[in-house]
This record gives sequence, structure tokens and C-alpha cells, in this order.
Amino acid sequence: MVAMRARLPLLLLLTGTAVLYLWRLGDSGWANAYYSAAAQAGAQSWKAWFFGSTDAASSITVDKTPAAVWVMGLSARLFGVNAWSILVPQALMGVAGVGLLHAAVKRTSGEAAGLIAGTVLALTPAAALMFRFNNPDALLVLLLITAAYCAVRATEAGSGGWLALAGVAVGFGFLAKMMQAFLVLPALVLVYLVAAPTTTRRKVLHLSGALGAVVVAGGWWVLAVELVPADQRPHIGGSQTNSVLELALGYNGLGRLTGEEVGSVGGGGGWGSTGWDRLLGPEMGGQIAWLLPTAVVLLVAGWWAGRERDRAGLLLWGGWLLVTAVVFSFMNGIIHAYYTVALAPAIGAITGTGAVALWRRRREPVAAAALSGALAVAALQCYLLLLDWSTGLAVTVLVLGLLAAVGLFLSTVAPAVVVVPVALVAALLGPGAYSVATAATPHSGAIPSAGPVRAGRDGGGTRMLPAGLNGAGGVGGAPAMRMGTLLNAPTPGEELVSLLRADSGAHTWAAAAVGSNNAAGYQLASGVPVVAVGGFNGTDPAPTLERFQRYVQEGRIHYFLGGMGMSGDSGSDAAERIVAWVEENFTATTVDGLAVYDLTARAQA
Repeated sequence: MVAMRARLPLLLLLTGTAVLYLWRLGDSGWANAYYSAAAQAGAQSWKAWFFGSTDAASSITVDKTPAAVWVMGLSARLFGVNAWSILVPQALMGVAGVGLLHAAVKRTSGEAAGLIAGTVLALTPAAALMFRFNNPDALLVLLLITAAYCAVRATEAGSGGWLALAGVAVGFGFLAKMMQAFLVLPALVLVYLVAAPTTTRRKVLHLSGALGAVVVAGGWWVLAVELVPADQRPHIGGSQTNSVLELALGYNGLGRLTGEEVGSVGGGGGWGSTGWDRLLGPEMGGQIAWLLPTAVVLLVAGWWAGRERDRAGLLLWGGWLLVTAVVFSFMNGIIHAYYTVALAPAIGAITGTGAVALWRRRREPVAAAALSGALAVAALQCYLLLLDWSTGLAVTVLVLGLLAAVGLFLSTVAPAVVVVPVALVAALLGPGAYSVATAATPHSGAIPSAGPVRAGRDGGGTRMLPAGLNGAGGVGGAPAMRMGTLLNAPTPGEELVSLLRADSGAHTWAAAAVGSNNAAGYQLASGVPVVAVGGFNGTDPAPTLERFQRYVQEGRIHYFLGGMGMSGDSGSDAAERIVAWVEENFTATTVDGLAVYDLTARAQA
């Protein structure tokens, strides 16, 4: 009974997290149709599943390594291809992440710190968004928390085995979202070097072994793909040279830092201004900034007030936070607000560790002042973020926070049974309400954003495109078409779906369409493979015009569905050449308002 009572707060936290992340989950439908189509393909073909192809016939892969697609594809095989089978795995990853973060922080700073850390993670709006969505970020964050937990265990005992497991988790993080997984490596290395109770020689040996584990866990799939002849596997999406290494180091690697992602569209200034305040600004603030300034305060104050084990934890989570925050703040390439979910575990862990460390020394004026100041900063930050949504809630949070801050400063006379609950409510009410609003809002498309629907978003809660990125126009003189955009999939009508399904078994692909989201919408609706010409942005050299012509000559593609104007200033023009060739040689008919070209019949003069 005593043991059950001790576990009750954690059980309540995990149950509440599950409710928040699973509530009305199916309302988002396919969510990111790009990855849903890849999961559908993986459920139909093991080859497509292994490579992370966007269609069952394996013409091209997603522009990431496929670990997240593996999870969704297996779920779709077991439970059928539907919104729940694709989205539930991410929600369960969120619950597991909260539990693992609690366990990691508890080992260094105690149960209370672990509960605060887990609660902050669960109620961070970016987390409530991405653990209800099917982008790779959910799996990435879970794997990085796993790596941190293993690093904590390794640091406690000077264990090379636990450190190697941390390396395995980071390696599989690479298979989820490539080089972003490596942002936590400096923190893992530093905490082990500084705090592990073993000799320097053994630390170096253990770190070398962990590095080897990262390479093996993340590199085996890359090696397997590179060893398969190019004509026996799909094109690597996002790569101009059909290479995973080029994708990892270029488009998804250094290009994200420099802004030189070959094949990208809308780059340069299209991804927002850089600077130290980027994470606090209007684009990212509502996703992650609620307790970010407070975490910085508690990182410094907690280091002063904490015990040796607290400091080891703060070194780990502080390194995670600082490295990731600096990269996100100053990278010039593609970045979206939801990337900030990677900061949420560190913010939660630092908040829990620092707050509990200061509370233990609350009778000391400096500690009381630091704890009071940290809460006042949180209340002010939440007030500012809530103002453009709910003025009443903003004022409530500010008043509660300031009152609780005074109570914390006078903790020797103020009753803890009153002050502590009010302080927790003041700190968590803002992000909690924003997270509930996020869960209540269906999200779709490639760039979801947390929070309630406001002006500047579409009805699905998806932030609108930067100027110049909406490519829904027709091609040439074709009839008007109802299409998706670069970042949103179309919803075809019944007549078009029936057309795609009819005689689909006689062709490798029922159709081809420019852009992965376009192809994904038609494929998900019909259940038959559709070639994504040009990959995600329409700027990949896959297929080339010559290969496409050969496919048509062999009768492998039945229809070509409209076209899509691309705005990229780099990458391949193969998609444009294919569209021009189709328009010149085939006659369009209109089906559900969309221009459809039958590639099995030559156009008549």
C-alpha cells in the first residue's frame, strides 16, 4: 500500500499525459500526409518499409532516414492504414518520454524534481503538438531522452555498458532525424568526463566505445543503402546525387546551418531572422518559451544551491539546452517552430532540478530570492505569451505568479501547503492551457504549429507558407485543377479515386504527380502507388525525364495528375521538363476539376 501510494503521483502524471496526447487524436486525419503515405507504402511492401519509400513501388524515399516510418509502417501493418494506427505510436512515445525523463531526473535530484520535469515536458505546447503528430520529432525526442537516462546511469557508476547504450540511442536518433540527434553529444560527453567515478583512462575508453556504438547504430542502414545498386532501390529523397551521405551532410546537415540546402524552396530569409531572441519571438515563443527564461535562471541558481548529484544533472541538461538553443537560434537554413520540441526535456529537467535544489535551501535569503525571482520570470513570460490569446488568463497567471513569488521569498513564514500549489499552477497554467488548445485543434500539413487557430493559419491549425511557397496553380493551358500545395496534400473526389483504382494492377504506378504532398494525397485516398515526381520540393532529379519516358513507354505509369509550379532556385529541373513533355505529348481531360493525362494513349492532333 505504501509503495502504491508513492507511485500514485507518477501514475497520475502518465495517465494525464496519455489523455492529453490521445484525446480526439483522429481529428487530425492523415496529419502529415507525406509520412502517412510512406507508412501506407511500408504496410504494403517490405522493400518500401526498409528504405522509407513514399510509395509501395519504391520510386523515391522520404527526405529523412526512415526510423519513424518503420514504427508507423509496422503499426499500419498490424492495425490497418488509418489515422489512429499512424498517430497513436507518437502519442505513446510522448507518454514514454515523460516517464523516462522523470526516471532520469529522479536519480539525480529526487522524486519531486522528476515529477516537475515530467509535468513540464508533458505540458510544453511543442510537445503536445509533436506527440500528437507523425513527423519524426516524436521518435527523436524519445530516443534522446533515452540516451540521457543511460548517460545518467553510466555517470553514477562509471559504466561503459550504460554509456554504450546511450550511444546506441543517439545512433538510432540519427536514423530518426539525422544530424539533429548529435546536438546532445557534447552534453553526454561532458557529464561523463566530469562526473563519472572512474579514471581518466577508463573514461576515454568508455567514450570511445560509446562513439563506436553511435556509428554502428546509426550507420548500418546508411551502409546497407549505399551498398545496394542505385537501379535496385528507390532514389534518396532530398538528395541531388542519390546518396544518403550527401543528404545527411548537405540538405539535412550543414545546409541547415548555412542556408545552402540545394533543392530547397523559399530559403534564405524565408525561415525567419536569426539571433539570441529567436526562440522568444512570435514564431517560436508559443511553442517553447513559456519556461525557457526560468530554466536559464534555475540552471545558474541550481548549480549554486545544488548538491553534487544535482550539478551532474544540470551539466547534462544544461549542455543539452545551451547547444541546441544556440544552433536553433543562429541556423540560417530550413527551420520550423516545431523543431523546438527538442528543447522541452532539457527545460523540464532543469526546472525540476533547480527548483527543488533551491527549495531545500529556502531558509537562506539568496536561495529564497532566486526561487522567487525564477517564478516571477515565469509568470511574466507566460503573461506576455498569453496576451494575444486570452487577456483574462494572462492577468490571472501574472497575479498568481507574483503572489506565489512573494510567498516563496517569505517561505519561512508563508505556509508551504499553500505557496507551493499556487506556484505550480502559476508556472504551468499558461503552457497547460495552450497545450489543451493544441490538442483540441486538428493539425495537418508539413508545418504544424501549437496553440489555438488564429489569423494566419488555415482551418487545420497549420501555419501558412512563407511568401512564394504556395504552388497550387495549374500548368500551361490545362483546365483548372483542385490540388494541394507544396506543404499540404489534396483531397481528391470520388470520381478521381475510382479512376486511379480502376486497372491499377496492370501498372506499377497508378499515376504520377509533381511534389510528394500532391502524390501523397492521391495515394492515401486511392490506396494505390503514385510517383512523387521531384520528391518533396519537386526539385529532386527523380525520375529524370529519360527514366520517366521509359516508364511511360513500358506502360508502368497510367496517369499524370496536373502539375505544380515550383519556386526553387536550385536543384534539378527534371520535374519541370517532365511536365512540359507530358503537356506536349498527351491530351488533358478534367476529372473532379483536375487535369488528368492518360499516359497510355498518345495525344491526337
